[in-house]
Amino acid sequence: MSVLNVDFDFAIKLSSKGAFDPNGFIRVINKIMTHHKGPIFRFVLYIPYEINLDSFQEVDQWILILSRNSVKQFILVNSNQVYPLHSSVFSCMELKYLGIYNCIFKPPIGFEGFPNLQSCNLMNIHFGDNLGGTVINLPQLKMLALDTCGNVKSFNIKALNLRTLRVISCLDAMSLPLLHSERLDVVQIRLLKSKVDFPRVERFNLAVMLSKLPMVVSFTIDGYFLKFLAAEKFPKWLPHEAKCLKKLEFQSFNFGDLDQLEGALYMLQNSPDLKGLHVTHEQMGPDADLELTSNHLESHDCLQTLFMLQTVELTSLEGSRPELLFIKLLLDHSPRLENMIIRPKATTDTEKRYNIAKDVMLFPRASSKAKMVFLDPQP
Repeated sequence: MSVLNVDFDFAIKLSSKGAFDPNGFIRVINKIMTHHKGPIFRFVLYIPYEINLDSFQEVDQWILILSRNSVKQFILVNSNQVYPLHSSVFSCMELKYLGIYNCIFKPPIGFEGFPNLQSCNLMNIHFGDNLGGTVINLPQLKMLALDTCGNVKSFNIKALNLRTLRVISCLDAMSLPLLHSERLDVVQIRLLKSKVDFPRVERFNLAVMLSKLPMVVSFTIDGYFLKFLAAEKFPKWLPHEAKCLKKLEFQSFNFGDLDQLEGALYMLQNSPDLKGLHVTHEQMGPDADLELTSNHLESHDCLQTLFMLQTVELTSLEGSRPELLFIKLLLDHSPRLENMIIRPKATTDTEKRYNIAKDVMLFPRASSKAKMVFLDPQP
């Protein structure tokens, strides 16, 4: 068997059989690993929080066995105490996929990198200090995801073939040199509201971030991150326009927040070759100022002509005034628009959905080919 899934479902079965006694879980995995013959190309290990681990010696031993069996895909989901990743992981030179959760990632001195790693997903990882400034070489890496990781600045990597970068609540990842990769064309950034390092956020602005991504083709950012990037207020121009940007997505976007709205319009103004726009609206809270954002959308010159925009998709709309004004603005400034796709929020009643459609259909359109597509609410 070249694939071993000691995953969540496996742990549930062990639990139902009473194997979560002090030695049950460890004994079962020990038997699996010590009796296995032949290579292990894919290994998935889930460590439940119910297991009492005085140390991770057994886990270290399993990974040591794994490192000697030509592993190509390794996934470790640790729901127990934080695990200092064993050094034998860094001898798995055939790895193509690495996914780890809740660990300390500290390569041994002299570690040069994973020559075959193509995809890497790191969640709740703390990076140890990079002794001597050693660069981790990942020549085949195409996708990197960093989710709520600490001390990312010590993750000093060289990944010239990186194509996709996903970042959740790791603001210091924005300073990594990999952002200058000439092949990086998909960037997704989210900021969890409960995990914001306020002093560090205020050192960023959108102009600086986009200047680091001159070749990005697809860019996703959530509204909360947009708001904090507005801390230094947006300049009226970028040192370098995002000329390669073709697809832009705003997630958890609040049309009642002026900072978010200004940030979105600022990015649209500086994306001359944009072809696709997707906005997912977030339910507006009590601090939403609909009058303020509506007045801004009705002001002169808040948006220039989007000559290349062809498709717009707006999801979870509530039918508020600023939402409708935003649609009107896009229709009026998009001479090549082909499809305007609107999907109301699931809780929107039938009459409200009808009113949204009726209002939007009356808006003038700069494009004679623009089609209005109204979809059923998402569940």
